[in-house]
Order: sequence, then structure tokens, then C-alpha cells
Amino acid sequence: MKIKKGDIVKMLTGKDRGKTGKIIKVDSSSHRAVVEGLNLLKKNKRPKRQGEKGEIISIPRAVDISNLAFLCPNCKKASRIGYVLENRNNKNKKIRICKKCQARIE
Repeated sequence: MKIKKGDIVKMLTGKDRGKTGKIIKVDSSSHRAVVEGLNLLKKNKRPKRQGEKGEIISIPRAVDISNLAFLCPNCKKASRIGYVLENRNNKNKKIRICKKCQARIE
């Protein structure tokens, strides 16, 4: 999976096309991600105690990762993610980079 929790992404399809948000949760087995403030579902919440009112809450739902584009923090453009191997203490470490501006992604 190239997209991780905490990345800023842009929605490519659906009712929220063009909007951006931060990834809250990633499910690698089903290739889906939950993005903060996007793909919201309205849900009726029942009152738990007597005298309490019911309410309508908005819950972000999972989106397929193919419908998201990573936003590079350096060039502020939607781009793909690449990897570069860096040798540290005789150990190779994979580092994510932006394919457009070649900047490191932390």
C-alpha cells in the first residue's frame, strides 16, 4: 500500500470529487481508506436515556484507494508515489518520494 494513515489525499470520483482530506484509517486487505470529512453517511442515532434527544450524525465511510490521489506536501499537486532505496548502516531502507517533484515524503 502506497497511501498511509495521515496522508492528505484528493477525491477523484463521486459526490466529493475534487475535495481533499486526511486519511484516518487504511484497510490493506480490502484496499479501502476512510478520509476525514469525505464520503459522509448520515445516520440516525437513537436516544440512550429517557429525556435525551435522538440526533442525525455524519459518519465518514470507506472509499476504494483507486478513487484517491496523493497530494504532495512539497509541490501541492496530486501525484503518484514512488520508492527509492537508501543505504543506512549497511541496511537498505525504502523511502517514499513524489513522482512529480522527487521530494521525500515523511
